Amino acid sequence: MLAPEVETLPWDEQLVLDDASYREQLAYVLERSTFYRAKLGAAGLDAPEAAGGLAEIAQLPLTEKRELRATCTPDDPIGAHLCASPSEIVRIHSTSGTTGAPSYIPLTGGDLDNWVTSSARSYAASGLAAGQRLVSTYDAGPFVAGAALAAFDRIGVCHIPLGTGNTERLLVAIELLRPDAAVLTPSYAAYLVERAVERKVDLRGSSVGRVLVAGEPGGGEPAFRSMLEEGWGARVTEAMGIGDIGPSLWGECEEQDGMHLGARGVVHAELIDPGTGAPLSMEDGASGELVLTHLRHRAAPLLRFRTHDHVEVRTRPCGCGRTGPRVRCIGRTDDMLIVRGVNVFPSAVREVVSGFAPDVSGHILVKPGAPGVKQDPPLPVAVELARGRAGDDSLAEAIRERLRSVLVVSTRVELVPWGSLRRSEYKSKLVER
Repeated sequence: MLAPEVETLPWDEQLVLDDASYREQLAYVLERSTFYRAKLGAAGLDAPEAAGGLAEIAQLPLTEKRELRATCTPDDPIGAHLCASPSEIVRIHSTSGTTGAPSYIPLTGGDLDNWVTSSARSYAASGLAAGQRLVSTYDAGPFVAGAALAAFDRIGVCHIPLGTGNTERLLVAIELLRPDAAVLTPSYAAYLVERAVERKVDLRGSSVGRVLVAGEPGGGEPAFRSMLEEGWGARVTEAMGIGDIGPSLWGECEEQDGMHLGARGVVHAELIDPGTGAPLSMEDGASGELVLTHLRHRAAPLLRFRTHDHVEVRTRPCGCGRTGPRVRCIGRTDDMLIVRGVNVFPSAVREVVSGFAPDVSGHILVKPGAPGVKQDPPLPVAVELARGRAGDDSLAEAIRERLRSVLVVSTRVELVPWGSLRRSEYKSKLVER
C-alpha cells in the first residue's frame, strides 16, 4: 500500500472526514459555479445549510454530462460549472469528442496532485512496487488517461511508455526490456495474445507477471479474465476511471474481488437505480449505476455525476486489509439493451460466451434488430470460433441455452469463423446497429 494509514482507515471514520470535505466543497461550488447555483437553486437548495451533509446528498439533483455540454460556448468552452480563475488552472485535458465536440477538463495544481495520488493508489493495489518495470500503452496526448502516467512515477516504477497502436514495438519491448507488468485495455490484452501466437512470441513465458487492464469493462469478468491470464501467463487485475472525475479512481488488489476506491477522501461514491435515479444502499451484492461527487476539487468540481457505469458492490472484508466498498463494473448503462423487460449488457453476453473456450475466441458482436434500447427476442449475437475450430449446431444451441439460463434472454447465435470480428488496439465494439 502506498498510504496504509489512509487505505486501512475504518470506513465509518472515512465517512466522517468525507462529510466535512463535502460541506466545504458544496459551499465552494455554490459560491463560484453559476451552473450549480442555478441547478441547486431550482431544487430549493440555494445555501450549503439547506443541502446538509453526505447523509442528505441524495436530495441534490443528479448531474448529466449533456447538461455540462449545453453550457459550453465559443467564449466559454469549458462550461458554466467552472469554478477556478484562469491563473489557477495548470492543465486542461480533453475527451475524444467521438459523439460531438470534445469536452475540456481543467485542473488546478491541487486537482492534478489528487488525480496522481488516487491513480497511484489504484495501480499500487495490484501489486506494482518501486523498482519494477512497467510498459504502458496509454496515450499521453490530450486525454485524461495520460494523466495516469504520472502515477507510475509516484509509485517509483521504471516506466516504459509506448502509447496506443504500437503492437510490434510493444512485443519487442517485452522481449528485450523484460518488464514486470503491462498496462492496457482488456481488448488490447486479448488482441496481443493472438498477435503473439502469429509472431511466435512466447507471451506466457515472458517476464510480464502482472497485466493491469482499464478503459472498458472486461477485466473483472471471470471467464474473460481467465482467458487473458492463460494467454499471458500472468495475473490480471483491473482499474477504472471516469474522465470528468479522474483518470484511475478504482483499482483491484491481488484478491481479485472488486476494485478498491483509490480516490478515497477525494471522491464520494453512491449507487442509484439507473431507471429511476433513486438511491440504493452500498451494501454487499447490490448493483446499480455508479454516481460520483468531488470532495476536494477546485477547477470544475461535479456533484452527483452520473457515470453510466453499472456496477456490483462488495463490502465484505478484503484480505488485503483495505477498507471501504469495492466495485466490479458490469457494463455501461447506455450500452444496455432491454429484451422483454430483461436488462442485457453486451459485456455480460461476452462473459457467458467466453465460458465456451477453447471452442470460441471470446469475441462477440451483438446486433440489435431495431433502433433504441428495447429489442424483440431473439437477440442476434455473432460468436467467433477459436482458431482452427469448426462450429456446428450443437455448439450454437449450447451457447443459446447458457445465455437463456444465465441472462434470461432469448438469442439467435451465429457462429462466425476465427478472425471475422474486428480486433482493437484500444477498446472493443460489442454492439453493431
